[in-house]
Amino acid sequence: MHISKIHIENFKSFKGEFNLLLENGTNIIVGDNEAGKSTIIEAIHLALTGLMNGRYLSAELTQYIFNHQAVEEYLSDLQKGVGCAPPHILIEIYLEGDSLDLFEGDMNSEKSNSKGFFLKISFDEKYKREYEELIKIGGVKSLPIEYYSILWSSFARDENITVRTIPVKSALIDSSSSKFQNGSDIYISRIIKEFLESNEIVEISQSHRKMKDFFNSDEPIKKINKKILEASKISHKKVEISVELSSKNAWESSLMTYLDDIPFHFIGKGEQCIIKTKLALSHKKAKEASIILLEEPENHLSHSNLNQLISDIKDGGENKQILVSTHSSFVSNKLGLENLIFLNNKKTIKLKDLSADTELFFEKLAGYDTLRLILCKKAILVEGDSDELVVQKAFMNENGGLLPIEKGIDVISVGTSFLRFLEIAEKLDKEVRVVTDNDGDVEALGEKYKDYLGENAKENIKICFDTEVDTGSLKIGTKDFNYNTLEPKFLKANGLNALNKLFGKSFTDVNEMHRHMRANKTDCALKIFDTARSIKFPGYILESIR
Repeated sequence: MHISKIHIENFKSFKGEFNLLLENGTNIIVGDNEAGKSTIIEAIHLALTGLMNGRYLSAELTQYIFNHQAVEEYLSDLQKGVGCAPPHILIEIYLEGDSLDLFEGDMNSEKSNSKGFFLKISFDEKYKREYEELIKIGGVKSLPIEYYSILWSSFARDENITVRTIPVKSALIDSSSSKFQNGSDIYISRIIKEFLESNEIVEISQSHRKMKDFFNSDEPIKKINKKILEASKISHKKVEISVELSSKNAWESSLMTYLDDIPFHFIGKGEQCIIKTKLALSHKKAKEASIILLEEPENHLSHSNLNQLISDIKDGGENKQILVSTHSSFVSNKLGLENLIFLNNKKTIKLKDLSADTELFFEKLAGYDTLRLILCKKAILVEGDSDELVVQKAFMNENGGLLPIEKGIDVISVGTSFLRFLEIAEKLDKEVRVVTDNDGDVEALGEKYKDYLGENAKENIKICFDTEVDTGSLKIGTKDFNYNTLEPKFLKANGLNALNKLFGKSFTDVNEMHRHMRANKTDCALKIFDTARSIKFPGYILESIR
Protein backbone atom coordinates (compact mmCIF):
# COMPACT_ATOMS: atom_id res chain seq x y z
CA MET A 1 0.00 0.00 0.00
CA HIS A 2 1.34 3.42 -0.88
CA ILE A 3 0.44 7.02 -1.73
CA SER A 4 0.08 7.35 -5.49
CA LYS A 5 -0.81 11.04 -5.65
CA ILE A 6 -1.22 14.14 -3.52
CA HIS A 7 -3.50 17.04 -4.41
CA ILE A 8 -2.98 20.38 -2.62
CA GLU A 9 -5.03 23.57 -2.75
CA ASN A 10 -4.05 26.90 -1.14
CA PHE A 11 -1.71 25.38 1.45
CA LYS A 12 1.26 27.62 2.22
CA SER A 13 3.27 28.20 -0.99
CA PHE A 14 0.74 26.50 -3.28
CA LYS A 15 -1.92 28.83 -4.65
CA GLY A 16 -4.78 27.11 -6.39
CA GLU A 17 -4.36 23.45 -7.34
CA PHE A 18 -1.17 21.40 -7.31
CA ASN A 19 -0.84 17.69 -8.09
CA LEU A 20 2.11 15.38 -7.58
CA LEU A 21 2.32 11.73 -8.62
CA LEU A 22 4.48 9.58 -6.33
CA GLU A 23 6.26 6.30 -6.92
CA ASN A 24 5.93 3.27 -4.68
CA GLY A 25 9.50 3.47 -3.38
CA THR A 26 11.90 6.38 -3.24
CA ASN A 27 10.91 9.90 -4.35
CA ILE A 28 13.52 12.68 -4.29
CA ILE A 29 12.12 16.22 -4.42
CA VAL A 30 14.50 18.97 -5.51
CA GLY A 31 13.94 22.58 -6.39
CA ASP A 32 15.09 26.09 -5.62
CA ASN A 33 14.31 27.81 -2.32
CA GLU A 34 10.56 28.47 -1.94
CA ALA A 35 9.80 25.88 -4.63
CA GLY A 36 7.48 24.04 -2.22
CA LYS A 37 9.57 20.99 -1.22
CA SER A 38 8.94 21.37 2.51
CA THR A 39 5.29 22.28 1.91
CA ILE A 40 4.68 18.96 0.15
CA ILE A 41 6.23 16.98 2.98
CA GLU A 42 4.34 18.98 5.59
CA ALA A 43 1.04 18.56 3.71
CA ILE A 44 1.41 14.77 3.55
CA HIS A 45 2.32 14.55 7.23
CA LEU A 46 -0.57 16.84 8.20
CA ALA A 47 -3.10 14.78 6.24
CA LEU A 48 -1.80 11.50 7.69
CA THR A 49 -1.47 12.59 11.31
CA GLY A 50 -3.42 15.80 11.88
CA LEU A 51 -0.22 17.25 13.37
CA MET A 52 1.49 20.52 12.52
CA ASN A 53 4.60 21.68 14.34
CA GLY A 54 4.12 18.80 16.72
CA ARG A 55 0.63 19.89 17.80
CA TYR A 56 -2.83 19.01 16.60
CA LEU A 57 -4.03 21.20 13.74
CA SER A 58 -6.92 22.64 15.77
CA ALA A 59 -4.35 24.22 18.10
CA GLU A 60 -2.16 25.47 15.24
CA LEU A 61 -4.88 26.79 12.92
CA THR A 62 -3.85 30.21 11.69
CA GLN A 63 -4.23 32.42 8.64
CA TYR A 64 -0.54 31.88 7.86
CA ILE A 65 -0.90 28.26 6.77
CA PHE A 66 -3.14 29.50 3.92
CA ASN A 67 -1.50 30.68 0.74
CA HIS A 68 -0.65 34.34 1.30
CA GLN A 69 -1.66 35.45 -2.19
CA ALA A 70 -5.03 33.68 -1.96
CA VAL A 71 -5.73 35.39 1.37
CA GLU A 72 -4.68 38.83 0.08
CA GLU A 73 -6.87 38.49 -3.01
CA TYR A 74 -9.86 37.52 -0.88
CA LEU A 75 -9.41 40.44 1.53
CA SER A 76 -8.90 42.82 -1.41
CA ASP A 77 -12.14 41.61 -3.02
CA LEU A 78 -13.99 42.19 0.26
CA GLN A 79 -12.72 45.78 0.35
CA LYS A 80 -14.00 46.25 -3.21
CA GLY A 81 -17.39 44.79 -2.33
CA VAL A 82 -16.86 41.80 -4.59
CA GLY A 83 -18.75 38.77 -3.30
CA CYS A 84 -16.54 35.69 -2.96
CA ALA A 85 -16.10 32.68 -0.71
CA PRO A 86 -13.29 32.65 1.87
CA PRO A 87 -10.31 30.57 0.68
CA HIS A 88 -10.01 26.96 1.80
CA ILE A 89 -7.20 24.44 2.18
CA LEU A 90 -7.60 20.98 0.69
CA ILE A 91 -5.11 18.11 0.92
CA GLU A 92 -6.11 14.89 -0.85
CA ILE A 93 -4.15 11.67 -0.48
CA TYR A 94 -4.73 9.06 -3.19
CA LEU A 95 -3.88 5.48 -2.20
CA GLU A 96 -3.13 2.26 -4.02
CA GLY A 97 -3.33 -1.17 -2.41
CA ASP A 98 -5.67 -3.77 -1.01
CA SER A 99 -8.25 -3.56 1.81
CA LEU A 100 -9.24 0.02 1.04
CA ASP A 101 -13.01 -0.40 0.61
CA LEU A 102 -13.79 2.20 3.30
CA PHE A 103 -11.69 4.74 1.40
CA GLU A 104 -13.10 4.19 -2.09
CA GLY A 105 -15.49 6.71 -3.62
CA ASP A 106 -15.83 9.84 -5.71
CA MET A 107 -15.73 12.46 -2.95
CA ASN A 108 -12.59 14.08 -4.33
CA SER A 109 -11.60 16.98 -6.56
CA GLU A 110 -11.46 14.72 -9.63
CA LYS A 111 -14.98 13.37 -8.98
CA SER A 112 -13.55 9.98 -9.95
CA ASN A 113 -13.94 6.67 -8.19
CA SER A 114 -10.62 6.50 -6.33
CA LYS A 115 -9.18 5.24 -3.07
CA GLY A 116 -8.06 7.82 -0.58
CA PHE A 117 -9.03 10.52 1.88
CA PHE A 118 -8.83 14.27 2.35
CA LEU A 119 -8.29 16.96 4.94
CA LYS A 120 -10.21 20.17 4.32
CA ILE A 121 -10.04 23.44 6.23
CA SER A 122 -12.89 25.68 5.13
CA PHE A 123 -15.41 28.29 6.19
CA ASP A 124 -18.23 26.76 8.25
CA GLU A 125 -21.56 27.80 6.73
CA LYS A 126 -23.29 27.77 10.11
CA TYR A 127 -21.49 31.06 10.82
CA LYS A 128 -22.53 32.63 7.51
CA ARG A 129 -25.11 35.08 8.90
CA GLU A 130 -22.85 36.30 11.70
CA TYR A 131 -19.91 36.70 9.30
CA GLU A 132 -21.97 38.63 6.77
CA GLU A 133 -22.94 41.10 9.50
CA LEU A 134 -19.25 41.49 10.34
CA ILE A 135 -18.46 42.23 6.68
CA LYS A 136 -21.17 44.90 6.52
CA ILE A 137 -19.57 46.93 9.31
CA GLY A 138 -16.09 46.53 7.79
CA GLY A 139 -14.86 44.37 10.61
CA VAL A 140 -12.90 41.88 8.48
CA LYS A 141 -9.21 42.73 8.24
CA SER A 142 -7.84 39.20 8.26
CA LEU A 143 -8.99 35.68 7.49
CA PRO A 144 -11.86 34.72 9.87
CA ILE A 145 -10.18 31.59 11.27
CA GLU A 146 -12.66 31.48 14.16
CA TYR A 147 -15.38 30.64 11.60
CA TYR A 148 -13.43 27.79 10.01
CA SER A 149 -13.83 24.07 10.60
CA ILE A 150 -11.69 21.01 9.82
CA LEU A 151 -13.11 18.04 7.93
CA TRP A 152 -11.23 14.76 7.68
CA SER A 153 -12.95 12.22 5.47
CA SER A 154 -12.36 9.33 3.11
CA PHE A 155 -13.37 9.51 -0.55
CA ALA A 156 -16.33 7.29 0.37
CA ARG A 157 -19.25 9.53 1.25
CA ASP A 158 -20.18 9.92 4.92
CA GLU A 159 -17.02 8.16 6.05
CA ASN A 160 -15.28 10.47 8.50
CA ILE A 161 -11.92 9.16 9.63
CA THR A 162 -9.35 9.44 12.41
CA VAL A 163 -5.61 8.81 12.57
CA ARG A 164 -6.26 5.25 13.71
CA THR A 165 -8.29 4.40 10.62
CA ILE A 166 -5.74 5.73 8.11
CA PRO A 167 -3.85 2.69 6.79
CA VAL A 168 -0.65 4.60 5.95
CA LYS A 169 1.55 5.78 8.84
CA SER A 170 4.13 8.55 8.44
CA ALA A 171 7.44 9.24 10.13
CA LEU A 172 8.64 12.83 9.70
CA ILE A 173 12.39 13.25 10.09
CA ASP A 174 13.67 16.82 9.90
CA SER A 175 17.30 17.19 10.97
CA SER A 176 17.16 20.97 10.67
CA SER A 177 14.87 21.41 13.66
CA SER A 178 13.25 19.62 16.58
CA LYS A 179 9.73 19.91 17.95
CA PHE A 180 9.39 19.52 21.67
CA GLN A 181 6.53 18.60 23.92
CA ASN A 182 7.28 18.82 27.63
CA GLY A 183 10.99 18.58 26.83
CA SER A 184 10.75 15.50 24.62
CA ASP A 185 11.12 15.41 20.86
CA ILE A 186 7.58 14.52 19.78
CA TYR A 187 8.65 12.96 16.49
CA ILE A 188 10.95 10.41 18.12
CA SER A 189 8.13 9.64 20.56
CA ARG A 190 5.73 9.11 17.68
CA ILE A 191 8.18 6.93 15.73
CA ILE A 192 8.80 4.79 18.80
CA LYS A 193 5.06 4.46 19.36
CA GLU A 194 4.59 3.24 15.77
CA PHE A 195 7.52 0.85 16.29
CA LEU A 196 5.70 -0.86 19.19
CA GLU A 197 3.01 -3.51 19.07
CA SER A 198 -0.45 -2.75 20.51
CA ASN A 199 0.07 -4.89 23.60
CA GLU A 200 3.39 -3.14 24.29
CA ILE A 201 1.68 0.27 24.18
CA VAL A 202 -0.86 -0.99 26.72
CA GLU A 203 1.97 -2.23 28.94
CA ILE A 204 3.70 1.17 28.79
CA SER A 205 0.44 2.95 29.65
CA GLN A 206 -0.09 0.64 32.64
CA SER A 207 3.49 1.13 33.85
CA HIS A 208 3.08 4.86 33.45
CA ARG A 209 -0.09 4.76 35.55
CA LYS A 210 1.78 2.94 38.29
CA MET A 211 4.09 5.96 38.45
CA LYS A 212 1.17 8.00 39.78
CA ASP A 213 0.48 5.53 42.55
CA PHE A 214 4.15 5.39 43.53
CA PHE A 215 4.51 9.17 43.27
CA ASN A 216 1.46 9.87 45.43
CA SER A 217 2.43 7.28 48.06
CA ASP A 218 5.93 8.66 48.49
CA GLU A 219 6.21 10.22 52.00
CA PRO A 220 7.66 13.61 50.91
CA ILE A 221 4.87 14.00 48.33
CA LYS A 222 2.20 13.05 50.89
CA LYS A 223 3.55 15.70 53.26
CA ILE A 224 3.64 18.34 50.52
CA ASN A 225 0.06 17.57 49.41
CA LYS A 226 -1.11 17.69 53.02
CA LYS A 227 0.54 21.09 53.45
CA ILE A 228 -1.09 22.36 50.25
CA LEU A 229 -4.49 21.10 51.39
CA GLU A 230 -4.22 22.71 54.82
CA ALA A 231 -2.90 26.01 53.50
CA SER A 232 -5.15 26.47 50.49
CA LYS A 233 -8.61 27.93 50.80
CA ILE A 234 -9.12 28.32 47.07
CA SER A 235 -11.54 25.42 46.75
CA HIS A 236 -13.60 23.02 48.80
CA LYS A 237 -12.13 20.26 46.65
CA LYS A 238 -8.81 18.53 47.26
CA VAL A 239 -5.81 20.29 45.71
CA GLU A 240 -2.66 18.25 45.16
CA ILE A 241 0.28 17.67 42.85
CA SER A 242 0.53 14.42 40.91
CA VAL A 243 1.67 12.80 37.66
CA GLU A 244 -0.26 13.93 34.56
CA LEU A 245 -2.58 11.17 33.38
CA SER A 246 -5.51 13.15 32.06
CA SER A 247 -4.97 12.50 28.37
CA LYS A 248 -5.44 9.13 26.77
CA ASN A 249 -1.80 8.89 25.69
CA ALA A 250 -0.18 10.92 28.47
CA TRP A 251 2.87 8.68 28.46
CA GLU A 252 3.83 9.93 24.97
CA SER A 253 4.36 13.49 26.19
CA SER A 254 5.78 12.80 29.63
CA LEU A 255 8.22 10.01 28.89
CA MET A 256 11.58 10.91 27.37
CA THR A 257 13.85 8.97 25.04
CA TYR A 258 17.49 8.62 26.12
CA LEU A 259 20.68 7.75 24.24
CA ASP A 260 23.50 6.52 26.48
CA ASP A 261 21.74 8.15 29.46
CA ILE A 262 21.51 11.49 27.61
CA PRO A 263 18.04 12.93 26.80
CA PHE A 264 17.41 12.57 23.07
CA HIS A 265 17.08 16.29 22.38
CA PHE A 266 20.52 16.98 23.87
CA ILE A 267 22.38 14.83 21.35
CA GLY A 268 23.56 16.27 18.02
CA LYS A 269 20.95 16.85 15.35
CA GLY A 270 22.86 14.66 12.92
CA GLU A 271 22.72 11.74 15.33
CA GLN A 272 19.03 12.46 15.96
CA CYS A 273 18.37 12.21 12.22
CA ILE A 274 20.21 8.88 11.96
CA ILE A 275 18.38 7.33 14.92
CA LYS A 276 14.94 8.52 13.80
CA THR A 277 15.54 7.18 10.30
CA LYS A 278 16.78 3.79 11.49
CA LEU A 279 13.83 3.41 13.86
CA ALA A 280 11.38 4.34 11.13
CA LEU A 281 13.00 1.89 8.71
CA SER A 282 12.87 -0.85 11.34
CA HIS A 283 9.11 -0.51 11.78
CA LYS A 284 7.80 -3.86 10.54
CA LYS A 285 4.21 -4.03 11.77
CA ALA A 286 2.35 -6.45 9.54
CA LYS A 287 -0.35 -5.03 7.28
CA GLU A 288 0.69 -1.44 8.03
CA ALA A 289 2.21 0.53 5.19
CA SER A 290 4.41 3.45 6.11
CA ILE A 291 5.90 6.50 4.45
CA ILE A 292 9.13 8.07 5.64
CA LEU A 293 9.30 11.83 5.10
CA LEU A 294 12.93 12.96 5.20
CA GLU A 295 13.64 16.70 5.17
CA GLU A 296 17.11 17.62 3.88
CA PRO A 297 19.06 14.72 5.43
CA GLU A 298 22.36 16.38 4.49
CA ASN A 299 21.95 18.89 7.34
CA HIS A 300 24.25 18.32 10.35
CA LEU A 301 25.78 15.14 8.92
CA SER A 302 29.39 14.55 7.96
CA HIS A 303 30.05 13.08 4.53
CA SER A 304 30.70 9.59 5.93
CA ASN A 305 27.60 9.62 8.16
CA LEU A 306 25.47 10.92 5.30
CA ASN A 307 26.77 8.11 3.09
CA GLN A 308 25.89 5.59 5.83
CA LEU A 309 22.43 7.07 6.27
CA ILE A 310 21.73 6.80 2.55
CA SER A 311 22.93 3.19 2.57
CA ASP A 312 20.55 2.49 5.47
CA ILE A 313 17.67 4.07 3.53
CA LYS A 314 18.42 2.01 0.44
CA ASP A 315 18.88 -1.23 2.38
CA GLY A 316 15.98 -0.78 4.81
CA GLY A 317 13.51 0.99 2.55
CA GLU A 318 12.06 -2.17 1.04
CA ASN A 319 8.25 -2.20 1.25
CA LYS A 320 8.29 1.42 2.43
CA GLN A 321 7.60 4.60 0.55
CA ILE A 322 10.25 7.28 1.04
CA LEU A 323 9.95 10.97 0.25
CA VAL A 324 13.18 12.99 0.51
CA SER A 325 13.66 16.71 -0.02
CA THR A 326 17.25 17.79 -0.61
CA HIS A 327 19.64 20.39 -1.96
CA SER A 328 22.46 17.85 -2.14
CA SER A 329 23.68 16.39 -5.43
CA PHE A 330 25.31 13.61 -3.41
CA VAL A 331 21.99 12.56 -1.87
CA SER A 332 20.20 12.73 -5.23
CA ASN A 333 22.90 10.80 -7.07
CA LYS A 334 23.20 8.07 -4.44
CA LEU A 335 19.45 7.52 -4.05
CA GLY A 336 19.06 7.46 -7.82
CA LEU A 337 18.33 10.26 -10.27
CA GLU A 338 15.60 8.09 -11.77
CA ASN A 339 13.67 8.82 -8.55
CA LEU A 340 14.11 12.58 -8.83
CA ILE A 341 11.18 15.02 -9.03
CA PHE A 342 12.17 18.54 -10.02
CA LEU A 343 9.86 21.33 -8.80
CA ASN A 344 9.92 24.41 -11.00
CA ASN A 345 7.27 27.14 -10.75
CA LYS A 346 4.96 24.63 -9.05
CA LYS A 347 5.33 22.25 -12.01
CA THR A 348 7.00 18.87 -11.76
CA ILE A 349 9.48 17.14 -14.04
CA LYS A 350 10.70 13.58 -13.45
CA LEU A 351 13.92 11.91 -14.56
CA LYS A 352 12.49 8.40 -14.66
CA ASP A 353 13.66 7.60 -18.17
CA LEU A 354 17.41 8.10 -17.84
CA SER A 355 19.48 5.26 -19.28
CA ALA A 356 20.56 2.56 -16.85
CA ASP A 357 24.22 3.43 -17.52
CA THR A 358 23.70 7.09 -16.59
CA GLU A 359 21.77 6.20 -13.43
CA LEU A 360 24.54 3.85 -12.34
CA PHE A 361 27.26 6.34 -13.28
CA PHE A 362 25.94 9.09 -10.99
CA GLU A 363 25.15 6.62 -8.21
CA LYS A 364 28.68 5.24 -8.19
CA LEU A 365 30.36 8.63 -8.76
CA ALA A 366 28.03 10.67 -6.58
CA GLY A 367 30.29 13.71 -6.29
CA TYR A 368 29.11 15.26 -9.55
CA ASP A 369 27.10 18.48 -9.14
CA THR A 370 23.98 17.26 -10.91
CA LEU A 371 21.69 19.57 -8.93
CA ARG A 372 23.63 22.59 -10.14
CA LEU A 373 22.62 21.64 -13.66
CA ILE A 374 19.05 20.88 -12.62
CA LEU A 375 18.50 24.10 -10.64
CA CYS A 376 20.23 26.72 -12.79
CA LYS A 377 18.56 28.70 -15.59
CA LYS A 378 21.32 27.85 -18.05
CA ALA A 379 24.51 25.81 -17.80
CA ILE A 380 27.89 25.99 -19.50
CA LEU A 381 29.63 22.62 -19.16
CA VAL A 382 33.42 22.59 -19.25
CA GLU A 383 36.04 19.90 -18.77
CA GLY A 384 38.19 21.29 -15.94
CA ASP A 385 38.95 24.12 -13.54
CA SER A 386 41.10 26.03 -16.04
CA ASP A 387 38.32 26.02 -18.63
CA GLU A 388 35.85 27.18 -15.97
CA LEU A 389 37.99 30.21 -15.07
CA VAL A 390 38.57 31.22 -18.70
CA VAL A 391 34.89 30.90 -19.63
CA GLN A 392 33.87 32.96 -16.59
CA LYS A 393 36.39 35.68 -17.54
CA ALA A 394 35.10 35.76 -21.11
CA PHE A 395 31.55 36.14 -19.79
CA MET A 396 32.57 38.95 -17.44
CA ASN A 397 34.25 40.82 -20.28
CA GLU A 398 31.09 40.56 -22.37
CA ASN A 399 28.69 41.44 -19.52
CA GLY A 400 30.13 44.43 -17.71
CA GLY A 401 32.04 42.46 -15.08
CA LEU A 402 29.10 40.29 -13.99
CA LEU A 403 29.82 36.66 -13.19
CA PRO A 404 27.68 34.10 -15.05
CA ILE A 405 26.03 32.94 -11.81
CA GLU A 406 24.81 36.51 -11.22
CA LYS A 407 22.63 36.04 -14.30
CA GLY A 408 21.51 32.53 -13.40
CA ILE A 409 24.13 30.83 -15.60
CA ASP A 410 26.22 28.14 -13.92
CA VAL A 411 29.62 27.16 -15.33
CA ILE A 412 30.11 23.55 -14.23
CA SER A 413 33.23 21.43 -14.50
CA VAL A 414 32.14 17.87 -15.41
CA GLY A 415 35.38 16.21 -16.51
CA THR A 416 34.70 14.12 -19.60
CA SER A 417 31.11 13.28 -18.58
CA PHE A 418 29.43 15.71 -20.98
CA LEU A 419 27.07 13.14 -22.47
CA ARG A 420 25.80 12.06 -19.02
CA PHE A 421 24.85 15.64 -18.19
CA LEU A 422 23.37 16.23 -21.61
CA GLU A 423 21.03 13.29 -21.07
CA ILE A 424 19.68 15.06 -17.97
CA ALA A 425 19.49 18.37 -19.83
CA GLU A 426 17.35 16.77 -22.54
CA LYS A 427 14.83 15.47 -19.98
CA LEU A 428 14.57 18.92 -18.39
CA ASP A 429 14.72 20.87 -21.65
CA LYS A 430 17.53 22.81 -19.97
CA GLU A 431 19.55 25.33 -22.00
CA VAL A 432 23.13 24.03 -22.06
CA ARG A 433 26.39 24.90 -23.78
CA VAL A 434 29.26 22.40 -23.95
CA VAL A 435 32.80 23.79 -24.23
CA THR A 436 35.15 21.10 -25.47
CA ASP A 437 38.53 20.71 -27.19
CA ASN A 438 38.62 19.14 -30.63
CA ASP A 439 41.91 17.38 -29.78
CA GLY A 440 42.89 17.40 -33.44
CA ASP A 441 40.05 15.12 -34.56
CA VAL A 442 36.94 17.05 -35.53
CA GLU A 443 35.46 13.96 -37.16
CA ALA A 444 35.66 11.97 -33.90
CA LEU A 445 34.11 14.90 -32.05
CA GLY A 446 31.28 14.97 -34.55
CA GLU A 447 30.66 11.27 -34.00
CA LYS A 448 30.66 11.68 -30.20
CA TYR A 449 28.09 14.48 -30.33
CA LYS A 450 26.15 13.27 -33.37
CA ASP A 451 22.86 13.47 -31.44
CA TYR A 452 23.38 17.22 -30.92
CA LEU A 453 24.98 18.37 -34.19
CA GLY A 454 23.82 18.92 -37.75
CA GLU A 455 20.32 17.70 -38.51
CA ASN A 456 20.06 16.32 -34.93
CA ALA A 457 20.84 19.68 -33.32
CA LYS A 458 18.69 20.57 -30.32
CA GLU A 459 17.41 24.09 -29.79
CA ASN A 460 18.45 24.08 -26.13
CA ILE A 461 21.84 22.34 -26.49
CA LYS A 462 24.89 23.67 -28.35
CA ILE A 463 28.29 21.99 -28.64
CA CYS A 464 31.02 24.65 -28.83
CA PHE A 465 34.44 23.72 -30.24
CA ASP A 466 37.04 25.03 -32.67
CA THR A 467 36.45 23.51 -36.10
CA GLU A 468 40.03 24.27 -37.21
CA VAL A 469 42.74 21.70 -36.49
CA ASP A 470 46.15 23.24 -35.70
CA THR A 471 49.45 21.42 -36.09
CA GLY A 472 53.13 21.98 -35.24
CA SER A 473 56.48 20.30 -34.59
CA LEU A 474 56.64 20.55 -30.80
CA LYS A 475 57.06 17.33 -28.83
CA ILE A 476 56.66 16.79 -25.09
CA GLY A 477 59.01 13.94 -24.37
CA THR A 478 58.34 11.49 -27.18
CA LYS A 479 54.72 12.57 -27.73
CA ASP A 480 53.45 15.17 -30.17
CA PHE A 481 52.14 18.32 -28.49
CA ASN A 482 48.36 18.78 -28.70
CA TYR A 483 47.77 22.16 -30.36
CA ASN A 484 44.00 21.78 -30.08
CA THR A 485 43.26 22.34 -26.41
CA LEU A 486 42.31 25.58 -24.65
CA GLU A 487 45.81 26.88 -23.86
CA PRO A 488 47.30 26.76 -27.40
CA LYS A 489 44.03 28.15 -28.83
CA PHE A 490 44.24 31.03 -26.32
CA LEU A 491 47.87 31.68 -27.32
CA LYS A 492 46.86 31.64 -30.97
CA ALA A 493 44.14 34.24 -30.31
CA ASN A 494 46.41 36.65 -28.36
CA GLY A 495 49.98 36.11 -29.61
CA LEU A 496 53.25 35.61 -27.75
CA ASN A 497 53.89 39.25 -26.80
CA ALA A 498 50.48 39.71 -25.19
CA LEU A 499 50.83 36.55 -23.09
CA ASN A 500 54.40 37.43 -22.04
CA LYS A 501 52.98 40.65 -20.58
CA LEU A 502 50.04 38.82 -19.04
CA PHE A 503 52.14 36.10 -17.37
CA GLY A 504 55.22 38.23 -16.66
CA LYS A 505 57.46 36.20 -18.96
CA SER A 506 59.97 37.02 -21.71
CA PHE A 507 59.80 33.95 -23.92
CA THR A 508 61.14 34.43 -27.46
CA ASP A 509 59.90 31.08 -28.78
CA VAL A 510 56.20 30.21 -29.00
CA ASN A 511 57.00 26.64 -27.97
CA GLU A 512 58.40 27.93 -24.66
CA MET A 513 55.01 29.50 -23.95
CA HIS A 514 53.24 26.29 -24.98
CA ARG A 515 55.36 24.33 -22.50
CA HIS A 516 54.78 26.90 -19.75
CA MET A 517 51.00 27.01 -20.18
CA ARG A 518 50.76 23.22 -20.38
CA ALA A 519 52.76 22.80 -17.16
CA ASN A 520 50.93 25.59 -15.30
CA LYS A 521 47.31 25.31 -16.46
CA THR A 522 45.63 26.50 -13.26
CA ASP A 523 48.11 29.29 -12.54
CA CYS A 524 47.75 30.65 -16.07
CA ALA A 525 43.96 30.43 -15.90
CA LEU A 526 43.96 32.37 -12.62
CA LYS A 527 46.07 35.13 -14.18
CA ILE A 528 43.71 35.28 -17.14
CA PHE A 529 40.75 35.53 -14.75
CA ASP A 530 42.36 38.27 -12.62
CA THR A 531 43.87 40.43 -15.35
CA ALA A 532 42.64 43.91 -16.18
CA ARG A 533 44.45 43.79 -19.54
CA SER A 534 42.56 43.59 -22.80
CA ILE A 535 42.60 39.98 -23.94
CA LYS A 536 40.99 37.97 -26.72
CA PHE A 537 39.20 34.66 -26.51
CA PRO A 538 38.91 31.83 -29.03
CA GLY A 539 35.70 31.96 -31.05
CA TYR A 540 34.21 28.79 -29.55
CA ILE A 541 34.58 30.25 -26.04
CA LEU A 542 32.71 33.38 -27.09
CA GLU A 543 30.05 31.22 -28.76
CA SER A 544 29.38 29.42 -25.45
CA ILE A 545 28.56 32.62 -23.56
CA ARG A 546 26.16 34.12 -26.09
